[in-house]
Amino acid sequence: MLVIPAIDLKGGEVVRLAQGDPLRQTSYSSDPIAVAKRWEDEGAPILHLVDLDGAFSGSPRQLAVAADVAKAVKIPVQLGGGLRSLTALEQAFASGIERVVLGTAAIEDETFLIAACRRYPGRVVLGIDARDGKVAIRGWAEDTRLHATELAARSADLPLAAIIYTDIRRDGMLTGPNVEALQRVAQASRHPLIASGGIATLDDVKRMAALEPSRIIGVLIGKALYEGSFSLREAIAAAT
Repeated sequence: MLVIPAIDLKGGEVVRLAQGDPLRQTSYSSDPIAVAKRWEDEGAPILHLVDLDGAFSGSPRQLAVAADVAKAVKIPVQLGGGLRSLTALEQAFASGIERVVLGTAAIEDETFLIAACRRYPGRVVLGIDARDGKVAIRGWAEDTRLHATELAARSADLPLAAIIYTDIRRDGMLTGPNVEALQRVAQASRHPLIASGGIATLDDVKRMAALEPSRIIGVLIGKALYEGSFSLREAIAAAT
């Protein structure tokens, strides 16, 4: 199973938000490139960047920083947050980003998601962020009536690279992953699934690696790494 470190960017800094709340922010570094190189040195197979400013504003705000990170490391970088037009995707790919993560725009405008997948097959990741099973959008600030499982199912025929499922209530809380919700989404989807939210211990990592169905191929880890609960090398070892 892939262990993917998350780098959340806000104001040019590496931060974490508790349950996506901008008022509950912890800053970990003012040097995103140094953080990215650290994770690369520790064996990260890919880096997951989130432009939090973009997610809240609706258009990319940290693309220059993300581009600098992509140039500084040899491993692939995927980026989400505020990517809500084909022009934004073109700019992201031109800057060296390998894969883009689409959330709000993909949910509000299914034709955009289809167009993005057709233009960039295998390079688009669908981000499904859910609170109590219902999809949330606009930086998690707005809830919808759409069930996460429904969104996963209706995207089954698109040439997505993967789906990232984030349980908002677990994100940044170190309370353990929502395994039941994750498995429901995995069963509803045909795509590889990456889990996000709540990883707190190496036992959590081992548990995720042992889950069925086998299409659960990765896990994003943020706060546990930044708080030193375990190292990235230890997490990678636990996932194998």
